[in-house]
Amino acid sequence: MTEEAAQADETNLTASADLLAQLDAMEGGEIDPEVMMQLYAESLRDLTEGDVVNGRIIEVRDTEVVVDIGFKSEGMVPLDEFKDPLGEINIAEGDDVEVLLVRIEDRHGNVIVSRDKAEQMKVWGRIEEAFEAEDTITGIVTDRVKGGLSVDIGVRAFLPGSQVDLRPVRNLEAMRGEEIEVRVIKVNRRRANVVVSRKAVLDSARAEEKTVTLTKLVPGNILRGVVKNITDYGCFTDLGGIDGLLHITDMSWGRIAHPTEMFDISDEIDVVILNFDPERERVSLGYKQLSEDPWIGVTEKYPVGARMQGKVVSLTDYGSFVELEEGVEGLVHISEMTWKKRIKHPSKLVQIADPVDIVILDVDEDSRRISLGMKQTEANPWRVIADKYHEGQVITGRVRNLTDFGAFVEIEDGIDGLIHISDMSWTKRVEHPSEVLQKGQEVEVAVLNVDVERQRLSLGLKQLSPNVWDQFIESHKVGDQIDGVVTKLTNFGAFIELQDGLEGLLHVSEISERHIKDPADELKVGEPLQVRILKVETDSRKIALTLRDSASEVAQEPEYVESYEPKTQYQKDGTMTLGDIVGNIFGSGKSSKSDDEDEV
Repeated sequence: MTEEAAQADETNLTASADLLAQLDAMEGGEIDPEVMMQLYAESLRDLTEGDVVNGRIIEVRDTEVVVDIGFKSEGMVPLDEFKDPLGEINIAEGDDVEVLLVRIEDRHGNVIVSRDKAEQMKVWGRIEEAFEAEDTITGIVTDRVKGGLSVDIGVRAFLPGSQVDLRPVRNLEAMRGEEIEVRVIKVNRRRANVVVSRKAVLDSARAEEKTVTLTKLVPGNILRGVVKNITDYGCFTDLGGIDGLLHITDMSWGRIAHPTEMFDISDEIDVVILNFDPERERVSLGYKQLSEDPWIGVTEKYPVGARMQGKVVSLTDYGSFVELEEGVEGLVHISEMTWKKRIKHPSKLVQIADPVDIVILDVDEDSRRISLGMKQTEANPWRVIADKYHEGQVITGRVRNLTDFGAFVEIEDGIDGLIHISDMSWTKRVEHPSEVLQKGQEVEVAVLNVDVERQRLSLGLKQLSPNVWDQFIESHKVGDQIDGVVTKLTNFGAFIELQDGLEGLLHVSEISERHIKDPADELKVGEPLQVRILKVETDSRKIALTLRDSASEVAQEPEYVESYEPKTQYQKDGTMTLGDIVGNIFGSGKSSKSDDEDEV
């Protein structure tokens, strides 16, 4: 109802009251016809269905309320329309009320009016005014509907999910019953369609906050913020109209695996402005900077060689991180954990939160790195081994493991020695240690060498028996005739077992003066032979043999002997020399053990 219409109603009601007062003043006299005509005209006010008019309650009945709206007939309003939210009816005769004129006169001559519809008209008026002025309206979320929320702002309005907040809200159901401020972004009274936005209100408020906050974004300033989002690499914190990133590396002086170890969404925290980029509006924040850097003076606090206790805070494949104090951690490399065992992972010895005794090995304050050792808190057992066992000593151990290049023998708890494959037999060509030893077998071995620094113990089997090579060299020379037995035939020659279990090679070219393609055409396995020594390599312990009659004379020629020097590669034409064959078959005699083999 407009202000002009309300004033007109009030004027008409006042005029009617004045005319009735004139009639009462006549006290039985004749009524002036002009007054009567005026009263009748006033009773026929210019009312239109759909208007909101002022009225006065003149009677409250059981099911309806009689309202005088200044018309020739009173208006009837259902009593239920006067109930408050609690279902109570608190009205009395003489109360003023606004009603909507639904129908001027029904078949009984009554005027039909509605208080509810008048209220609706007033609400729609406020909604349209708010839409035009871009004002906010308070509403209550009543339900979760498809695509958004239903909000009661006097009428049922639709709040799209995209307009609920500045960021997507996953649980819209949780907002049911919440009172919120919204802005009308679309209205159609005829279709009773209203669309509202909470995001528009928040955007406006955020813009105002942002203006104030921008003046405070100076490196070093401390601001209060609210954690809005958490990722693997940090927390986004609302500073008031603008978000800043608190990176995980700036949360604590110590080590944390995930930001949730320190913060939760909606936490209010104090942060330090580290950097602000006005063009990109990016703010870098710090939290650990609110406390003193514990790494300052760490060299004096933790001198090299100092022994102390720490707590395991993290495990990796290469070691464990130990906390010395809050924010100060050091690394115990896996190689510095124990003297005795080669462990595959630190978890075999320690677990997170375990207290451990450590020794400071190195401190780099600039790089914020401290190297720690656990094994240094115990006596070095390898020094004990070096004092206990000497070269040539015969000891007993248990075969713990077999590899392609040798056997590991445990001589004490956690202390293994290696028998290299070349130290298993003086005469036998051992292809794999399993030909001589079995896992778990008790075995006597000779100590060859103890390397304390590299923590390696070299053992030997063949050293327990006389050196038949030395004996053979002392009793034989090139050109001597010796008995043997064919043990193996190949396409390049035959292997001949000699006395004392030694083996020599009879190359195909040395079987006969004639050209022979296949040694099997001339020799058989098990056949006894009388051969001559063609060449003896003392260092590599190789014996070359011959059946040719001229062998002794040829062997004396330096050029001929030189031609049998071992080669390491095939010839360019694809053939092999005798030296190649001997080298490949016999190996290199007493092989030198590589670092890789020792490491295994």
